[in-house]
Amino acid sequence: MNHQPASAPPPSAGGLMEELSAASVREPVPAALKTMKMDRVFWSHFSPNLGPGGWVTGALLTSMGLDFKTGVLAIVLGNIIGALPVALAAAIGPAMGLTQMEASRRALGQKGIRPPAFLNWIYCVGWDAVNNVPAATALMALLLLGGISAPFWLALGVLAGAQMVASIYGHHVVQLLQKYLGALLLVTFALMGVTLALEGTAPITAHHPVTWQTFLLATGVLVSFNLSWASYSSDYTRYLPASSNPTKVVSLALAGLLGSAIPFQILGLLTAGSVADPSPTAVIASLQHAMGPLGAVALGAIALSSITGNSFNDNTASYSLISAGLYVPRVAAAILTALLGYVLAVAGAGRYTSLYTDYLMVTMYWIAPWIGIVLADWYFGNRKVHAVPPGWTYGATIFAVTSVLTILLFSSSTLYTGPIARWLNGADIGYYVGFFVAAGWYVLGMRTRANS
Repeated sequence: MNHQPASAPPPSAGGLMEELSAASVREPVPAALKTMKMDRVFWSHFSPNLGPGGWVTGALLTSMGLDFKTGVLAIVLGNIIGALPVALAAAIGPAMGLTQMEASRRALGQKGIRPPAFLNWIYCVGWDAVNNVPAATALMALLLLGGISAPFWLALGVLAGAQMVASIYGHHVVQLLQKYLGALLLVTFALMGVTLALEGTAPITAHHPVTWQTFLLATGVLVSFNLSWASYSSDYTRYLPASSNPTKVVSLALAGLLGSAIPFQILGLLTAGSVADPSPTAVIASLQHAMGPLGAVALGAIALSSITGNSFNDNTASYSLISAGLYVPRVAAAILTALLGYVLAVAGAGRYTSLYTDYLMVTMYWIAPWIGIVLADWYFGNRKVHAVPPGWTYGATIFAVTSVLTILLFSSSTLYTGPIARWLNGADIGYYVGFFVAAGWYVLGMRTRANS
């Protein structure tokens, strides 16, 4: 089957700039361009987590009431649960050659993918701000060491500009950044980790009772940390040859996600005792102090880490805006995303911790049912069927109904707490319910239709 329409001319095989047209997002990657190396799967799932977000999340566990042992258990369990769907989604990319949102049109239809695609665009803008606030804070501190006093908006603008340029170039430059800048950051953060571990800044042997509601809420934050990449995964595996081994793709994606998130969050937990509060300023000041003469290296690494994470966000956001039905050139979509992320970071910097926690939890309510349906369709459906429903499918209805009901009934945040969450004393199980209900409902409907 020929997936490439005449209206979407392919980019040159050796160029760094990805095709700029909206059609290049909506159509599969031509077979001639599916030449990506398998190792990029690991780096594209590993490098975006190399940043202060993991540290902030780990430090946040202490303020939520977890001790070290319970915190480590929550980190391991939460990340495994969150990373598995992302890794399974990565295997869809080589076979379909589509971005993750476009790949979901099998289950949701051409019109049905528009709501989750638009939500994903908003989501990427929010992650821009989440990643950039601590990175800009680190850049300001680094410049101050050199005697340069820079305002937050300027430091943020420098980082946002670099991220925007990378996203304008698109997939190929983003992948290069993940591999080479990611490798540099890995070495730097490993050095920081050893230094901080030797400092022994947390009472590792301390123990105190932790309620199951607190543990469940903390685990939910950690699940969302990795599950949040589910709407990105195939964006960075679709250039693999269609014959790529799915098991290897899933394994490399899983290794990348867990290999970055778990160590970083444990280091955040280790340093929580020396952090006044889990705000970017407090966390970065603690890291700078603990690193001593290597404080400048730590600050530089934190600032650079936002480029790997947010070039990812801006690029995926440009794809998602097009999938949402706004057929603009990919460059315009990338610029719009970066600008809105900049504005949100400036506006929300003073309320970072509450925004960060609520943001991670709220995004789960649409991602969990959406990825449940996508995985159910791919792993239980007929992969030989390439026809795309032109309108709104029963899968899209399942997505909409499940998302709304889980928010109304199960959500637990400072913004809103549902009746079931109140009954469970604040415990949030909506993302688990949303994932399994949507997936099960979809499979049941698929089999009912097949038997009718």
